[in-house]
Amino acid sequence: MNRKRVGLALGGGGARGIAHIGVLQVLEREQIPVDCIAGTSVGSLVGALYAAGVRADRLLQLALDIRWRRLVRPVWPRRGLLSFDRLESYLVRTLGDLTFADLQIPYAAVAADLTTGEAVVFREGRVAPAVRASCSVPGLFVPVFLDHRWLTDGGVANNLPISVARELGADVVIAVRLGFPSPAPPRGPFRNAVAAIEHLLFHAADHPATADVYIPVPVWGLSSLVRLSRKRQVLELGRQAAEQALPAIRAALA
Repeated sequence: MNRKRVGLALGGGGARGIAHIGVLQVLEREQIPVDCIAGTSVGSLVGALYAAGVRADRLLQLALDIRWRRLVRPVWPRRGLLSFDRLESYLVRTLGDLTFADLQIPYAAVAADLTTGEAVVFREGRVAPAVRASCSVPGLFVPVFLDHRWLTDGGVANNLPISVARELGADVVIAVRLGFPSPAPPRGPFRNAVAAIEHLLFHAADHPATADVYIPVPVWGLSSLVRLSRKRQVLELGRQAAEQALPAIRAALA
């Protein structure tokens, strides 16, 4: 009897992305296979590395060593304030200039068309520029001109690409969401703005009920989106969320 194909849908969330590594550590420990991966924004970055054969412990080493200055470069503010060209170069240095066909695990990266707002799913071509496009937050980062379109962060269109994992052939989709709106009412204009961003990321996504297993990582607030100093705390939140989801994962695979 053939086993069910397991797909991961890895959501976006900036510096929260290290939580994805915590989830992967638990899956590896429990010998739960990953047959395909769809990722948005930082989920596309983690997904690309994992699909290329970088296992969870090595991913953790890379994440603990990384600093924003190695990924981001300030630019003249015409299309954005920052560029992720260093992120693209980092991927090429780390993995080689791979194409999607070179990857060990079928993988897709989700970006958004800045003109139409539609989701753009990459499954072929070079991996590094697709990941860069998927991570380029509009207004802050320079969009990427690729395939005759200006592309921006996939969280604009689909921040939890469950349907894309299905398209890759997954029978069971495990969806990992990085945070959700805070249960506490926001106070003050700054926190109001952060709460609005959280709601936008929450609703610009496939519905969690369409996943076979839904793993929400309980983290919120702007600092968790941008601060790399909380890596180990967020990693542990990812591990804990995956541990709690293990009974549901085993039931889905049974």
